[in-house]
Amino acid sequence: MKAIVYYSYGSPDVLELEEIQKPIPSDDEVLIQVHAASVNAPDWRNLRADPFFMRLTDGLLKPKNKMLGLDMAGRIEAVGRNVKQFQPGDEVFGDLYDCGLGAFAEYKCMPEDGALALKPVGITFEEAAAVPSAAVTALQGLRDKGQIQPGQKVLINGASGGIGTFAVQIAKSFGAEVTGVCSTRNVDMVRSIGADQVIDYTQEDFTQSGQHYDLILDIAASRSIFDYRRALSPKGIYVMVGFSMARTLQTMFLGPWISKTGTKKMGHMGGAKTNKNDLAFMKELLEAGKVIPVIDRRYTLGEVPEAIRYYEKGHARGKVVITM
Repeated sequence: MKAIVYYSYGSPDVLELEEIQKPIPSDDEVLIQVHAASVNAPDWRNLRADPFFMRLTDGLLKPKNKMLGLDMAGRIEAVGRNVKQFQPGDEVFGDLYDCGLGAFAEYKCMPEDGALALKPVGITFEEAAAVPSAAVTALQGLRDKGQIQPGQKVLINGASGGIGTFAVQIAKSFGAEVTGVCSTRNVDMVRSIGADQVIDYTQEDFTQSGQHYDLILDIAASRSIFDYRRALSPKGIYVMVGFSMARTLQTMFLGPWISKTGTKKMGHMGGAKTNKNDLAFMKELLEAGKVIPVIDRRYTLGEVPEAIRYYEKGHARGKVVITM
């Protein structure tokens, strides 16, 4: 089978399209023929070992794992003898974070009890592949960390990216009044997916407007924690799900202190943990038409280096998808 592999850390130039051995499922695994995958931050971070301390677990001088690709959608080709939940022919989508990645390949084995679910009816493999990591990150940030409630005023900072486009729609599905923050070129798109208000950050500073929000989901990680605190309502909650080393450290160290000394809660979510239950939850929203994946660009398997280069620039509108 064909797969994207890399043998040293570096830019997308080190990625190679190679013919490697097709995996064989163990007794508790399913073999999935991958139809589509999507690009996520862990792909380029693993590729570049960024931040550097990732090398302590991923390999000091060269990567232990030679494959990338977090999210995928495809069709089950074979199952191990102990598998009960799936059968050959099932269309599925899932997150491979706990399975050594590897979605940028024609086939992938995955444990039956992993973050895998039946693909939502009525959407394409490409749309399904865009969902797992980004949508579940948005869901867990809003529901679990942010404790979202109907009628709340919710602000999504970074509303036009992969996580942000899902966050806007998921927050609306919970009955919130949603404000999206994005650049000028994305204002119409963010409004089209359901945002009640859209703020162009090049024209307006939402932390200085005097408006207050019950929940801020911060994907852009572009401001000081004290700026966000100013924009919160008296009992508001700030949740950082994006990554910036400086902002992450600030939130991790100052967030607990701010939360203890006042009524506003501020914290960093860390990585989302995709699981079957949350995939099933997203499946229901997708089938009900409450959430529609936004896909910016599509690339072939051999164009993965170009896809990651584009994604790294940080200007993708929604998701970047790999088709097989």
